[in-house]
Amino acid sequence: MTEPLSGRALARSVLETEAAAIAALVARLGPAFDDAVRLVTECRGRVIVTGMGKSGIISRKLAATLTGTGTAAFFLHPAEAIHGDLGAIQPDDVVIALSHSGETDELLRLLQTIRRLGAALVALTGTPGSTLGRAAAAVLDCGVSTEACPLGLAPTASTTAALAMGDALAMTVLQAKGFRVEDFASLHPGGKLGRQFKRVDELMHTGDAFPRVSPATTMPEIVYEISRKGLGMTSVVDADGQLLGVITDGDLRRHMGTTPDLLTRTARDIMSPSPVVVRRDMLAGDALKSFDRGTRKITALVVVNETGRPEGVLHLHDLWGTALL
Repeated sequence: MTEPLSGRALARSVLETEAAAIAALVARLGPAFDDAVRLVTECRGRVIVTGMGKSGIISRKLAATLTGTGTAAFFLHPAEAIHGDLGAIQPDDVVIALSHSGETDELLRLLQTIRRLGAALVALTGTPGSTLGRAAAAVLDCGVSTEACPLGLAPTASTTAALAMGDALAMTVLQAKGFRVEDFASLHPGGKLGRQFKRVDELMHTGDAFPRVSPATTMPEIVYEISRKGLGMTSVVDADGQLLGVITDGDLRRHMGTTPDLLTRTARDIMSPSPVVVRRDMLAGDALKSFDRGTRKITALVVVNETGRPEGVLHLHDLWGTALL
């Protein structure tokens, strides 16, 4: 009698079984998948995702993924639906139903209403020939040869396969709709992820907080401007508003040891010309890359508009909390 696996050996078997279940889905992608993408992409109503038990949990995740990527979707509990929530389904909706067996009683009781209203049905099931599969306009085969559970009972590989197929559907719909990074940013304004997708013009220091001096500004005034604005630098701007260079507190320290009569010099004498800049319409995550200049310790960058005119300063500290810091 073979000893049951335990510990890391069992964990390895679970991961291998679930990985194989996902890999097996690739060969099953066909016209039905294209039909499902078309139905969801062209949906004029809402996308309703439904499932019982563990399939219900996967359904909630799929609804959340669709909603977060530009497709209005929500989870409908099938048991609640047959006890008063059937009004949530409308003729222009697309219903995505998840059931490994395809014979879940609560789901099957929804079929009559879906047919009567004319809503489209997409099924994610491990049994395409089931009652649910036969009723669907598009059926996605998520079947598995075995569960990862050592008892062969707990939904494991089957739920993983359904999760992966749902992600494949959602990501293909995202691309079909032309969903952009900017769209993603507008739907995820909170937390680290939201901060990464903020635009530079939402984070930069502008107006009186933007340090700037003229080329003729003297050293005492330069030091005062850098100290007053608290960003460790100042821009040097001519009378026409064009950026000529920058002066950082690091520049001041270096010139103290190398420049005679430093206090008599002007901004033009000590500025660093052609500084690194970022555009105001850049995303914070992209702007962060501009701070990396090898051995150069860049902590603040001038922000310019589409014509190259300076409009503010972005400090490295303004990017704390992005997904990259």
